[in-house]
Amino acid sequence: MKNIYLDNAATTPLSEKAFEAMKPYFTDVFGNANSQHAFGREAAKAVADARQTIAECIGAKPSEIYFTSCGTEADNWALKGIASQLKDKGKHIVTSVIEHPAIHTACKQLEKYGWEITYLPVDGQGFVSARDLENALREDTVLVSIMYANNEIGTVQPIGELCEIAHKHGVLFHTDAVQATGAIKYDVKELGVDLLSMSAHKFYGPKGMGALYVRNGLRIEKLLAGGEQERAHRGGTTNTAGAVGMAVALKDAVDHMEENAKYVGGLRDRFVSKVLERIDDIYYNGAKDNSKRLYNNANFSFRYIEGESILFSLDLAGICASSGSACSSGSLEPSRTLLAIGVPIGTAHGSIRFTFGKNNTVEDVDYTVDELVKTVEKLRAMSPLYKKN
Repeated sequence: MKNIYLDNAATTPLSEKAFEAMKPYFTDVFGNANSQHAFGREAAKAVADARQTIAECIGAKPSEIYFTSCGTEADNWALKGIASQLKDKGKHIVTSVIEHPAIHTACKQLEKYGWEITYLPVDGQGFVSARDLENALREDTVLVSIMYANNEIGTVQPIGELCEIAHKHGVLFHTDAVQATGAIKYDVKELGVDLLSMSAHKFYGPKGMGALYVRNGLRIEKLLAGGEQERAHRGGTTNTAGAVGMAVALKDAVDHMEENAKYVGGLRDRFVSKVLERIDDIYYNGAKDNSKRLYNNANFSFRYIEGESILFSLDLAGICASSGSACSSGSLEPSRTLLAIGVPIGTAHGSIRFTFGKNNTVEDVDYTVDELVKTVEKLRAMSPLYKKN
């Protein structure tokens, strides 16, 4: 039985380097990093070193990195923390229609408390228009939040350009960089962003660990009130092992980014080429220019059949893929992202996301293509909607 994992946008396996680095902090160095005794001081040093490493990886200062439990918490903190801090200045936020549920749902919550949210449209490849952003900004706009790279279709936004437009109007800029971090080389100072979210398990780090970059000098209200952890910005006992694992995984991802992009990108390109060659009536969703798309992402919509049926058949063949965002996989509604880029509602239901990782092989690609071809042919033969020409 094959066991092929092609859902790396949902999560990645913990790297051996990160695992080994984390081990001592579960057993020997178990002290609370906020305790003043020797055990606590040793843990605190490990956390400080991890913060330094992560900061260096993204061009930040250690004092600008705040650890969180995940990317979702970082996103919520960015939006709600700025909303609370700047509510007297204005109650308008600009985002896009294709944001991750962590941003989209947080915005919906803010609307219940009197905030006005503008959801920018995207074009057929998932790009936000700089002109649309500029036209949406108002006197009472306090924040723009646009994701760096889309988790479903892999489209990479021109964040530097969008951030510059926001700043020209005196508006803060946040980006959800959960999918981008570890896959795209960036420097927060060059991008110009004020806040940036990341999550360790997307780049072979531990689950349950994330971080929020907050530019020095920017005040943000607490999301989790409690003790004096994270320089009194976030209550909760510090996850020392998680911080250590996140730092090791991110440094490894950054150090090997070029070779990973070349290898994994080659697998993805081989897969896309073969699928387009062998299966008709499909949409390849997202950016067509590979330089503007995550190198591991391939998202297809297959006409006349349901994505869940495709996934079930692939799973029986030992192949793990996804119908979209893992955070939305329990929903029966079609993907907001696919509808936003113009995929018809019926076809959107027949969509599958394949995301490759550094542990995949050429053999994985070829086997998956063969099984996908058989699956699509079998399901279409049973579909009353499909008529072969």
